Amino acid sequence: MLKNHFVIAWRNLWKNKKYNILNIFGLAIGITCTSLILLWVEDEMGYNKVFPKQDTIYYLPTNQEYEGEWRTFFQSTPGPLANDLKNEIPEIVRAARTLGSNFLFANGDKNMYRFGRYADTDILEIFDLEFLEGSTENALERPDALIITQKLAHELFGEDEGALNKTIMVNNTELLTITGVIKDLPENVSFGFNWLTPIKPYLSDEARSWANEYGNNFADTFVELSPEADFENTDAKVRAFLPSKIEGSNDYAFLHNIKDWHLRSNFIDGKKKGGRIVLVRLMAIVALLILLIACINFMNLSTARSEKRGKEVGVRKVLGSKKNSLVSQFMTEAVMTSALAGLLSVFLLISLMPHYNQLIGKQLGIALFSSYHGPVLLGVTLVCGILAGWYPALYLSSFRPAQVLKGERKVSGTATLIRKGLVVFQFAISIIFISATIVIYQQIQHIKNRNIGYSKENLLQVRATGNIIKNFDVIKNELIATGTTENVALSNTNMLFDGNNGSGLKWQGGTDTEDVLISFRFVSADFFETFGLEIVDGRGFGQEVSLDSTNTLITESFAKMMGEGSAVGKTINRWEENYTVIGVVKDYVYGDMYGTSDPVMFFNNKTFASNLYIKLKDGTNLENTLTSVEKILKAHNPGFPVDYGFVDETFNALFRSEQLTGQLSSLFALLAILISCLGLFGLAAYTAEQRKKEIGVRKVLGSSTTSIVQLLSKDFMRLVFLALLIAGPLSWWMMKSWLENYAYRIEMNIWILFLTGISATCIALLTVGFQAIKAARLNPVKSLRTE
Repeated sequence: MLKNHFVIAWRNLWKNKKYNILNIFGLAIGITCTSLILLWVEDEMGYNKVFPKQDTIYYLPTNQEYEGEWRTFFQSTPGPLANDLKNEIPEIVRAARTLGSNFLFANGDKNMYRFGRYADTDILEIFDLEFLEGSTENALERPDALIITQKLAHELFGEDEGALNKTIMVNNTELLTITGVIKDLPENVSFGFNWLTPIKPYLSDEARSWANEYGNNFADTFVELSPEADFENTDAKVRAFLPSKIEGSNDYAFLHNIKDWHLRSNFIDGKKKGGRIVLVRLMAIVALLILLIACINFMNLSTARSEKRGKEVGVRKVLGSKKNSLVSQFMTEAVMTSALAGLLSVFLLISLMPHYNQLIGKQLGIALFSSYHGPVLLGVTLVCGILAGWYPALYLSSFRPAQVLKGERKVSGTATLIRKGLVVFQFAISIIFISATIVIYQQIQHIKNRNIGYSKENLLQVRATGNIIKNFDVIKNELIATGTTENVALSNTNMLFDGNNGSGLKWQGGTDTEDVLISFRFVSADFFETFGLEIVDGRGFGQEVSLDSTNTLITESFAKMMGEGSAVGKTINRWEENYTVIGVVKDYVYGDMYGTSDPVMFFNNKTFASNLYIKLKDGTNLENTLTSVEKILKAHNPGFPVDYGFVDETFNALFRSEQLTGQLSSLFALLAILISCLGLFGLAAYTAEQRKKEIGVRKVLGSSTTSIVQLLSKDFMRLVFLALLIAGPLSWWMMKSWLENYAYRIEMNIWILFLTGISATCIALLTVGFQAIKAARLNPVKSLRTE
């Protein structure tokens, strides 16, 4: 019986291949799109799953109150916290501090910067790291210990040579001994690293005595709870810990589970809200909608062609076929169509995956024969076949043989209404995708084109390592002498990020001064000219650092807090030292590119610099200029590779999440429209075929091609206009809600809906119009011929 079903199904598929090709192609696109999204969702949901202790590992962010608002900070716990938590809270069985840094590794002619972490010994047990060489026991006990990943070991020593117990030069200053090689961590971990080294010797340095006091927040703290620990009770103890150690402080740390690090690390007023999980859920919904649109095509074309198959159903019922048998037959056809679409989607996935990886910035793969990917693809294909086939199967099998064999069977009003409703649904979803694409693109451009208060173009950022600070003046003069450089400066922070900050300052003319978070910037005198920062009052720093050692520049927002009149000449007390304001800098944007940045206080001190900024002249040959820069830096800082990047590229990377959302929205809008148009194309073709005799008669009676095109198009265009009426307000509300997540945003304009409507109408008109013109130009003699 089943064999007969398959044979008959194959014959019917081949007999009606014109329409089934559209079905197969539409379903294939839907399955491919859904599979790509599910691969991305799988990767996002799989963050940190490489660590086995999912239920007991926690990170400790801190909530700090400034000006009546709670702000959540990462890498913001004091040095003694981890050890004290472990000793004083029984539920915490392990605790570790880490501090991220970049090391320069040198081995022969190999020099490379790699990111890693200073860490306490417990980090090995907390993350249960897998050792390929060495073991967990005592791996971080010795002061010069270094644990590296397998990838870094291969980069330094080759794949055939062991690394254990070898010494390696780090930062061209100290030798470390490799005490372990661990298995590489995957890309989808929140706190990745390429190496680990003990943090205790690093913080024991006399110059870092501040790191062992409460009130100085700088470290990442991880803890492991006992499996029997009650989370609520333990979290309450952790929240009360910092206030008990710091007199008069309301700031507190809290437990943040490993499962939430990637997807739920967005905090507003100290509480979790939104985060990456919102995008993941949105993409999952999009996958379902795309698949649904593809299935709708199948349902529409199958029910539209019911009259063609009515006699087949009538004859088979007269010959004794039961309804269940007919349902089974039609479902077999639907599943076979879906299976063919699934096979086509495999080829599409293989072809598109490299481009898709480039788009989303990941390295995803299709493991069809794995225990997960293959069954999921098979499941999606099967669901697609069942979803697309159930309604046509029930509808076609319900025909009464007496009616259809007499030619009395007409397409029911209910079937027509459902079909039209599905077309409206398809185009409504497509219109929402088009609107989303336009709004997201506008928002990204709005942020990118925002006046951030300084010039980021032609600005080169170089890691200030080795002798760069010591030889700064010589390097600066030689770079300017090349004729390609306008200015050079040093800074202790990346210009685009928050950097060092603190509170408790007091100043003249202000009130409530201790409750304000101030950012600190240690810079060279050329910093303001290099970035094009505008000094609106007073002056900048002089080249003689000693003359400005107790002077400071501040931003406008800081100056406003100092009361009326000019801030120049007023004093600021920072941690028992008085500084005189000599200049006011126009506010600029850093940290949160969508909001308002904190006030800034500048110091003429390049000792703590970590970045060298080089402002290049417009119109210079970039390749030659970079060669000159590299040559000069290597001459005055030998042994250190030149590690550089452009500020504008770093700036653009800050919007990677929004750009990904926009790119995926554009892609899925295109696919949704393509799938919808395939269905509309098939329906228009079938309608034209049904009405070909009517068209022939109209042409004989003198109707023009234009009037016939209008006749065939108007019904479909009404459906598109109805979709516009439904999708317009819905897309407006959805995108307005999305924009409310950003403090600095565009305003929704009505023209977006007009543009979306025009786009959808034109696309639908072209799709239907092609078939309408083809039908209208058909020779009426052929249309009216009776066999």
